[in-house]
Amino acid sequence: MESEYVKENNIIDKTEEEKKNELIKSIILTKEKLLQAHNNFEYADKDLIDYYTYKIKANQAKLDYLIKQAKAWGIMINEVRMKIHKLIYQLINIL
Repeated sequence: MESEYVKENNIIDKTEEEKKNELIKSIILTKEKLLQAHNNFEYADKDLIDYYTYKIKANQAKLDYLIKQAKAWGIMINEVRMKIHKLIYQLINIL
């Protein structure tokens, strides 16, 4: 849980390609968190329904923002899909 609060790297020092890659990674991670929140909501105890509703709304707002940024940078959905495939391929090779 602590890793969520670690200060992010200085984005000014990154190249355009590195910035695009970071944005794509953020989109992928946020989509995963949103999916996880939806799944948890489905099985939530009545005391946790409000919590997961909040998480869904927060992750959806973040995802909307990131997609808006990607469009502004001219990143196409194909680039995101290609990045996902590269990450999966890297994970398979690590395992």
